[in-house]
Amino acid sequence: MGKYFGTDGIRGRASVQFPPLFVFKLGIAAAHVLSKEVADRRPLILIGKDTRISGDFLESALAAGMAAGGCDIMLLGVIPTPGVAALTRLLQADAAAVISASHNPYYDNGIKFFTADGYKLPDELEEQIEQLIDSYGDQLPFATDDKLGRISSYQNAAGEYAAWLQEEQAPNLLGLKIVVDTANGAASAIAGPLFESLGAAVVCMANEPDGCNINLNCGSTHLDALCQRVLSERADIGLAFDGDADRILAVDENGQEVDGDHLLAILATDMKQKGELAANELVVTQMSNMGLKLAMEKLGVQVAETKVGDRYVLERMREIGASLGGEQSGHIIFLDENTTGDGLLSALHLLEVMVVTGKPLSELSKIMTVLPQALVNVTVPNHRKEHFMEYPEIAAAIEELEKEFAGEGRVLIRPSGTEPKVRVMIEGKDKARIDKEAHRIADLIQQLML
Repeated sequence: MGKYFGTDGIRGRASVQFPPLFVFKLGIAAAHVLSKEVADRRPLILIGKDTRISGDFLESALAAGMAAGGCDIMLLGVIPTPGVAALTRLLQADAAAVISASHNPYYDNGIKFFTADGYKLPDELEEQIEQLIDSYGDQLPFATDDKLGRISSYQNAAGEYAAWLQEEQAPNLLGLKIVVDTANGAASAIAGPLFESLGAAVVCMANEPDGCNINLNCGSTHLDALCQRVLSERADIGLAFDGDADRILAVDENGQEVDGDHLLAILATDMKQKGELAANELVVTQMSNMGLKLAMEKLGVQVAETKVGDRYVLERMREIGASLGGEQSGHIIFLDENTTGDGLLSALHLLEVMVVTGKPLSELSKIMTVLPQALVNVTVPNHRKEHFMEYPEIAAAIEELEKEFAGEGRVLIRPSGTEPKVRVMIEGKDKARIDKEAHRIADLIQQLML
């Protein structure tokens, strides 16, 4: 991670870690870096956002900076992150930006960039942007005269993305009843109509954004309300998205949560059976449950493991030519169709499996058996979260526990890429024990690092 960029762009508290002047400078720096390959015209940059109250002024600051840096800007309005990635390719834009903090609370916001082919910026381009920001003093490198960019709006961008989804994947959902939780986020206006247009009976919840209720006790990070609603509505499935709709989790007809590992197991099995699983390989992260790997072994599918973060999943997929990858948190990438995690696209694929097989989600989920897992998040100073292994007490505690597991469990401790937290994950056969050990190590980290 760089000075400003983390694993998923730049993220922080709007107006505090993310003041308008910084965003303006970021826009100018990004304009200069992203326009290097465009010599004969002003580059075209798309900007999308989610529903956060801070999105409007950050959009204005970023667009102003990029236009002042010599780029033409097209504002997409509220649209899911994967929609921006898709439209970047469809509209043949030179780059794009998304203003969103994904699953974070409303008071946070973030900015991430896409290249012309819809992929997130590589580390080297992010580093170039950072260097330019830090080099700016009072004299900013403004474009002048006819080199200045224009700012315009693209009407119905979210609708264009929904239409593209139907072209990519349009199962007949007649007879299915779906409860959809859009987290009061970017998919609020399009998710329900999309599934209804394919024949499903749809019940929408958390689809009335007010700028401050995004991810608030709803969406893929808060499934309790969705679980209850699925039961009360006697629905076939519940679908939960996060604030920018690049991830999805599900709830089965019995009101039970179905996480990203189970969804990947279901989707990989389906693609394997249809001969569509490229390289015969599924790409996951270190956080995926061992049960997923065991299920894939039985199926004859290879599993490639990466660091946590969908960008690392994507990098590995591109390296080996894989078509499916994702995270336990619900980022699922169908690389033959889109260049980033896409919650709505993943939902359509999952619903198709249910329709074709005639099996309820509860039965499909039995393809893998979960090994008990404990996850504890420890809040620490952001500038110190990468250095937890420098404490010999922490290193010794991890080593001792791994020896005790003797291959029948694992310990994974890592800094969050988006928040000031260290995540402690322990996996093993005895749930009570791993819970105890996870809290013990978490308490140790907090004592030493605060």
